[in-house]
Amino acid sequence: MIELLDGQQFKDMIVGAAATLEKNKDALDALNVFPVPDGDTGTNMSLTMISAAKEVAAADPSDMKAIVQALSLGALKGARGNSGVILSQIFAGVADTLSKADGKIDTSIFAAAFRNGVDYAYKAVMKPKEGTILTVATKMAEAAELMAEKSDDLYAQLEYVIQEGEKALKETPEQLPVLKEAGVVDAGGAGFLAIIMGLKAVLDGVEVDSENILDSDGVVVDFTNLDAGTEDIQFGYCTEFFIKNLYPEVKERDIDTYRNNLSKIGDCVLVVGDLTLVKTHVHTNEPGLALQYAQILGELSHIKIDNMREQHRELSELAPDINVAEQKELKQIAVVAVTAGDGIKTIFQDWQIEAFVEGGQSMNPSTDDILRAVEEAPSNNVIVLPNNKNIILAAEQAAEMSEKNVVVLKTKSIPQGIAAAVAYDPEADLEANVKRMDRVISEVKTGLITHAVRDTKINGNSIKRDDLIGISESDIVANGTDLKDVFASLLGKMADKDSELITIYYGEDANEGQANELEELCGEAFTDCDVEVHYGGQPVYPYIISVE
Repeated sequence: MIELLDGQQFKDMIVGAAATLEKNKDALDALNVFPVPDGDTGTNMSLTMISAAKEVAAADPSDMKAIVQALSLGALKGARGNSGVILSQIFAGVADTLSKADGKIDTSIFAAAFRNGVDYAYKAVMKPKEGTILTVATKMAEAAELMAEKSDDLYAQLEYVIQEGEKALKETPEQLPVLKEAGVVDAGGAGFLAIIMGLKAVLDGVEVDSENILDSDGVVVDFTNLDAGTEDIQFGYCTEFFIKNLYPEVKERDIDTYRNNLSKIGDCVLVVGDLTLVKTHVHTNEPGLALQYAQILGELSHIKIDNMREQHRELSELAPDINVAEQKELKQIAVVAVTAGDGIKTIFQDWQIEAFVEGGQSMNPSTDDILRAVEEAPSNNVIVLPNNKNIILAAEQAAEMSEKNVVVLKTKSIPQGIAAAVAYDPEADLEANVKRMDRVISEVKTGLITHAVRDTKINGNSIKRDDLIGISESDIVANGTDLKDVFASLLGKMADKDSELITIYYGEDANEGQANELEELCGEAFTDCDVEVHYGGQPVYPYIISVE
């Protein structure tokens, strides 16, 4: 019987959970609804968990608050893909609860932390679906709460949580028809179950190979050196303070209003916290007004106001002869694009996009990767093009972490991103660009051709391993063994009499000759359309087709 967990035990459990997930990531990647070689849920969750474990391993075992804060920070920095972002939010909620405990974890505290984690995750997803990691985590939280009422034994609680999690996972195909038809359970739910099983494995005394995950190399953003450049400082006073002892009548919506008010008088606005404590950071020319806004909510503490123009002058005078690396000239706007393939990157560069994050369907970049690109972009106003629906959440999380003014356009494919890049006008302001770029995204249809990696059945259609499959807007609409037949069938589902432009991007596993043959096929089938062929060099999908 285990009634309490101390800091060292909890650290060991987190590292063990990370090792367990890493061991099972390939099996989780295989639980992909579509039989395409891009299943990456297991990889994304594992990389997120490894990032969390590294932070936890370095924390003081006697300081539970430091441990859980490390858990949350590590997961946040390493979050990749939708599954990784959701996992990071679960840990954020868990950490929020555990950081307020007295240093030890019992069944009641564990249950409360589990529930808070699920609540955090649901808030992070715009349109939550049942039959996913959220459903499985909810059922496990309910199990934790039920056992907390009946027992003081944490081990028994974990056993029951896993038991109910397994039941919930088996039910996911009944909640999402697409899972049932593909004959798989939800990969995200399975990954989360593996994490909890990893926690229990440590208590069972199972030896887990944690050495490799803790010693693996990984880039970690340096949050102490996020210099945005000071040559042209628009808002001169870096203003930071805490709001504590918030008034009883203050609600969450009042904090939202406060954040919006600050954004009207400055930039680099960061307002984080809850109804007990709010931290504020803003660059403004009116620090007094910022303080007045804050006083409406509660008492002010640790007020710090720095004149950034004066600081810059002093630094310049103190070190006039020091050679520093050349800084990119600050622009009105910078655009960060997520790309995969040297040809695709070149196309974005042709449309004046300069900042890139390498990644895509087969390897989603982390929140940390995107944040680094945002901070290095030569502007305080940044537009991010995720170019993949599974990267949008990580991009939005990076935007929240940055002190820059960041807008994430929800481009779900490379063609949508390229269309947005074409609409980008470096001379226009941020608002105008966001409107222009966002408008064209909906006018682009995306098609993909790749090979099936297993036998399956989708929408009543049997697909054999190694078949060519054509995907339009996330649905498999064509399959077969002949490239031209599959391409023609796919294009027939995408193009119509109103279509004006068809573009073919051929990848690293395709060749120009075949692409040109497909171009001729387009010209014959849609005589009124312009047709273009470009080398993309992208992995996973030999052909990406765009119809506008």
